[in-house]
Amino acid sequence: MKKATIILLALLTILSTSAQQDKRLKGLDNELEKILDITKAPGFAVAIVQGKDIVYAKGFGYRDYDKQSPVDANTLFAIGSCTKAFTSAILGQLQDEDKLSLDDSPIKYIPELRFYNDEMNNNIIIKDLMSHRTGLPRHDISWYFFPSNDRDSIMERIAYQEPFTGVRKTWYYNNFMFLTQGVIAERITSKSWEENVKERFFDPLGMARSNVSIDELELSDNAALGYKLTKGDKIKKLDYYHIAGMSPAGSINSSVKEMSNWLITWINNGKFNNNEIIPAGYRREAISSQMVIGAALPDSEFPDMHMANYGYGWMLSSYRGHYRVTHGGAIDGFTADVTFYPSDSVGIVVLCNQNGSSVPGLVRNTVADRMLEADRTDWAKRFKKRSDEAKKKEKDAMSESESAKVKNTKPSHILIEYEGVYSNKGYGAFSLNVENDSLFVYLPLKKLYLRHLHYDVFEPFEVTETGIDTSEAGQLIFNFSTSDAGDISALSLTLESSLDPIVFKRTPKSYNVDINVLESYVGEYDLSGTPVKIYIKDENTLYLFVEGQPEYEQLATSKHKFSFKTLEGFKIEFLEDDHGEISVMKITQPNGVFTTKRSK
Repeated sequence: MKKATIILLALLTILSTSAQQDKRLKGLDNELEKILDITKAPGFAVAIVQGKDIVYAKGFGYRDYDKQSPVDANTLFAIGSCTKAFTSAILGQLQDEDKLSLDDSPIKYIPELRFYNDEMNNNIIIKDLMSHRTGLPRHDISWYFFPSNDRDSIMERIAYQEPFTGVRKTWYYNNFMFLTQGVIAERITSKSWEENVKERFFDPLGMARSNVSIDELELSDNAALGYKLTKGDKIKKLDYYHIAGMSPAGSINSSVKEMSNWLITWINNGKFNNNEIIPAGYRREAISSQMVIGAALPDSEFPDMHMANYGYGWMLSSYRGHYRVTHGGAIDGFTADVTFYPSDSVGIVVLCNQNGSSVPGLVRNTVADRMLEADRTDWAKRFKKRSDEAKKKEKDAMSESESAKVKNTKPSHILIEYEGVYSNKGYGAFSLNVENDSLFVYLPLKKLYLRHLHYDVFEPFEVTETGIDTSEAGQLIFNFSTSDAGDISALSLTLESSLDPIVFKRTPKSYNVDINVLESYVGEYDLSGTPVKIYIKDENTLYLFVEGQPEYEQLATSKHKFSFKTLEGFKIEFLEDDHGEISVMKITQPNGVFTTKRSK
């Protein structure tokens, strides 16, 4: 027995040495370091699989940029939508267990599930959810800005989310449909999606450190922090994003070492260590074309790269004439890519802690050129050239955007009249408040400052711990509309390019002031010899009047505080004396604050 063990160890040593001496990998480290430098990424890790072996696994840069903690092959990263292949594979297993058919309606397993119209309710099958062909656009703001841990409540929004085309007519990426797949599995197995992933994949594949939530990631050692590159080319740390109930669409955290076992399984007809993990029939179907993404015709620069189709949780294309199965992933501070070439038994996984990064694609292509022994492209050099061109175009676009502003316009109402709760059943609700004479949006996870653009149109900017950064304009525009009575009634947001703007209806804030309290304000106040009268009209509406001026209706904003309905920046506040009686009224206007005493 001891002799057999020695032989096995010797064999493993020979295989390891052989991998290190693979001529295809000669000089690879230098190329990858160049990509790290040119993209200004904090760090990344990459692993290469050949057949059943990991032939290369290494980290570059830092998992914690400030502490200069290095990335290695075991560093955990958020893999984002690379999670999707796991979620669909659960259903593949359940089909193999005769517990469902992918041709079934999802409503069979989730009776309360409803889509926007009867065509969708009557025709959508599970395969449509898996291949992004339901006719729904992304509607991502719904879950990203309005997260919830309650999957059922998130799924209720689907009924109000408008499609842009018919079922199976056009491919369009949609995260909600992968949430739905996760819930189908939960209903059938009576286990959570998280339990299914761990029991069906993590455990048999030896993915012991991989996990399915940010809470688990934060408790893990050797975990990467997420970053973004600002316009000033500074590396800025981002908070982890808790994907909450949308987990089946993209919440797995893993390392390149453990994701290699996932790739080995797909490369080897669904088997790992001779145990079938993914049913062979499902594997074949999952990496076969189920929907055309786009034409993706070959061009003069890359005549051997073409096709863009989708299977189940996998994108399919031809790279240098080799059949490629791939999927990317992106979530706040992280970008990932998991790819394999089934005919070549080659797999590549790249995980990066840079937001919206080009690193995974650059590294994948650099490695693929070598492993497939194909023509090589200097992907780093090409990236640099295209990046410089993009920055110039962006600068020109910003100039054009600036000129599109209509100058010398102002909002149709005073800011207090925009306050309220804005809601849409397909998305969620948020409040809008006035603070220090500015409008702020309060979302569940973010606070936004609204800067006036023109007319009733405002630009949002995120409020962070360090203040408001208005140097980077967002893509969203808040466009307010009025009712027939002239009141602010709703706002529109262009959230989907394929649809009309999404409308959020306004419910005004209710500040009901008791009539007895209003009466306590009534009287005459002295402003440096000028009388200011406060009185009630229309039963419960407070007014202010100064001789020679119009009377000004007051809007209650909080206890003892009011704003002028027709004048921006004008407010009044009533102050009590030691006996609880109203004795002073402060008037705030653009040129200062004035104190008046109540006449006896």
